[in-house]
Amino acid sequence: MREEHELNQNKAPIYEALQKFRQMRVVPFDVPGHKRGRGNPELTEFLGERCISIDVNSMKPLDNLCHPISVIREAEELAADAFGAAHAFLMVGGTTSSVQTMVLSVCKRGDKIILPRNVHRSVINALVLCGAIPVYVNPEVNHHLGISLGMKREQVAKAIAEHPDAVAVLVNNPTYYGICSDLKAIVKMAHDAGMYCLADEAHGTHFYFGEDMPVSAMEAGADMASVSMHKSGGSLTQSSLLLVGPNIQEGHVRKIINLTQTTSASYLLMSSLDISRRNLVLRGKESFGKVSQMAEYARQEINDIGGYYAYGREMINGGSVYDFDVTKLAVYTRDIGLAGIEVYDLLRDEYDIQIELGDIANILAYISIGDRMQDIERLVGALADIKRLYSKDPAKMLNTEYINPTVLVSPQAAFYSEKKYIPIRESAGKICGEFVMCYPPGIPILAPGEMITQEIIDYIVYAKEKGCSMQGTEDPEVEYLNVLSDERQVWK
Repeated sequence: MREEHELNQNKAPIYEALQKFRQMRVVPFDVPGHKRGRGNPELTEFLGERCISIDVNSMKPLDNLCHPISVIREAEELAADAFGAAHAFLMVGGTTSSVQTMVLSVCKRGDKIILPRNVHRSVINALVLCGAIPVYVNPEVNHHLGISLGMKREQVAKAIAEHPDAVAVLVNNPTYYGICSDLKAIVKMAHDAGMYCLADEAHGTHFYFGEDMPVSAMEAGADMASVSMHKSGGSLTQSSLLLVGPNIQEGHVRKIINLTQTTSASYLLMSSLDISRRNLVLRGKESFGKVSQMAEYARQEINDIGGYYAYGREMINGGSVYDFDVTKLAVYTRDIGLAGIEVYDLLRDEYDIQIELGDIANILAYISIGDRMQDIERLVGALADIKRLYSKDPAKMLNTEYINPTVLVSPQAAFYSEKKYIPIRESAGKICGEFVMCYPPGIPILAPGEMITQEIIDYIVYAKEKGCSMQGTEDPEVEYLNVLSDERQVWK
């Protein structure tokens, strides 16, 4: 049973332990080799003495992330209490590590997992690692915006009925663009069928603390959720949380985490999680209320410019868009004759504004607790300027619709199969042996084991021409693609 002090959300045990340790003036004969910065003065000057002095190794006073028993354990318990979870794990390998742990905790080779195709690459990477088989629920597509939507209840029910041997259902909550599925209903359907429900909440930290937000995974009863604290939660980049419900064995998950996570966890990252959790508990409601107000204001102002479409809650239809995250400022740009990535580049190069992403037809500006109204005004003004100075005739632009690929071979089998290297323009009809994606958002256009079509090739070529950052291929120029040499592995 927890002691009362362990639930005091005013505490930040890792941060407090580091402060105490700094005051001890311990002489370091351990790693890291910079020895509190003395061995690397340029790094110390760059990061600051206060920062570099707490870049320390695990030791008894500071606990150990691989087997926490004191201050890290207390920080985990405080995080679990704050997020309404049975347990919370501090993750220093990004939400990619959290997502992969979720899948590896419930899936083994040959197991089926039901999921939407518009998942982050980390999900499919996990399938490559464990050998699980994806059962894709291809979400509906908004044909105008060119974005995939959420999973409809009927689609999930059908997938469960057709694959009763599946072990889990995975849901994006929300998507990059703010789209939410009916998570409560999906959780119930999964549990009724004896399956786990996993939630990728990389973009949903604020759901736990803001008012009038879509339902969070833990509130919906999900078994596991990956929460990217460094996104809307304000912690340092690469820091994340993995939340688990009461049906998941904590010790088993810890063992899975320790298969791949570092044994030299960064105290900078862990303390940032600790401090950020406290900040969200104490100030999150007020902070995210302001975030929502700023995003809604920006949405209205951008739509008043004309030519752009900043979409919001009017998207909700009770099915493929069950709910919408109003903090996501996604803007459709194609009607001014510019791809999203072109607007993305113009904002940075001409107006010194860095937004989150630009795809073929949309941009996404990430608004969170550190933003100011004057910055919103600057963004709106820049978008008005771009329309005036750079807009073109959109008639010749490519249809931007998201393409649902066809899976012919399991991701693991395809990834480890014999391959041949061919020009991407000659790959139609072949089976892909690697990833192709624009990053961000990191949703694969092609993943190992999927059929390459001419439509997909045209999409990739067009994305390259418009300036999207293409990743995943062995060829850095994305002119060549690895395809399967032997296609006899195709599922019958």
